[in-house]
Amino acid sequence: MHPLLAEFLGTMLLILLGNGVVANVILNKTKGNGGGWIVITTGWALAVFVGVVVAGPYSGAHLNPAVTLALAIAGKFAWSAVPLFIVAQLLGAMTGAFLVWFYYKDHLDITSDPGLIQACYCTAPAIRNNGRNLGSEVIGTFVLLFTIFYFTGAELGKEKTPVGMGSLGALPVALLVLAIGLSLGGTTGYAINPVRDLGPRIMHAILPVKGKEGSGWDYAWIPVLGPFIGAAIAAVLYLCLQPVAN
Repeated sequence: MHPLLAEFLGTMLLILLGNGVVANVILNKTKGNGGGWIVITTGWALAVFVGVVVAGPYSGAHLNPAVTLALAIAGKFAWSAVPLFIVAQLLGAMTGAFLVWFYYKDHLDITSDPGLIQACYCTAPAIRNNGRNLGSEVIGTFVLLFTIFYFTGAELGKEKTPVGMGSLGALPVALLVLAIGLSLGGTTGYAINPVRDLGPRIMHAILPVKGKEGSGWDYAWIPVLGPFIGAAIAAVLYLCLQPVAN
C-alpha cells in the first residue's frame, strides 16, 4: 500500500471509530447513550489501535500532523514528505467524519442540542479560557510525542522501518492515548491532533446536519496550533536530552 493511501485510510478509520464512539454515547436513542467518559476514552484508544494496525506497516501510522512534524524536527522523517502526509491525514479525517454523519444520521436528526451534535465532529472546551485551553492541547500533545520518542528511543525508524506510531506497536500507542484521555482530556476533549479536529469541523460546516448551529471557528485555531506547539517542544527536548542519554 502506498504510504499516503495508508495515512488516508488509517486516519479515516481513526475518526470513524473515534467520533463514532462519541456519537454512540451522546446522541439520542443510540444503544450506547449515556455510556460516559470511560467509554469515550476507551473507544478513542481503540480507534487509534485500529488506525495504527492498518497504516503502520506502510507509512509508520502517523495519522496526526503533530506526529509528522515532531518526527521531521527530530530528523527521523523527511521534511519534503510532511505536506503530503498532512494532506492525506486531513482528507482521511474528513472522510471519516462524513461516514459518522451517514452512520448516525437518524440519531443526529432527533438530537436537538447543537452542542451535542457538534461534539460528534470536533472538540470544544469545558470552560472557555483560550490561554489555558491552548496550554491543555500543548501539554497533552507533548505527553503523546515525548512518550512516543521514549518508547523506542534512538531505535525509532531504524533499518528502513516506516517511521511513526506504527514503529512502536499498536497496543502501546493505544494505551498512551487512553492515559492522556483519562487524565488530561477533561478540559478541551484532548484533540492532540490538528486534523482530528479540523477535518470533522469542516464536515460539520458543510454537511446538511439537522439542528446544527455554528461550527465554533473562533475556537478552531486552538486544537490546531496547540498540538503543533506541543509536538515541537517534545521533539526539541528529546534532541536536547540525547547527549545526556548517550
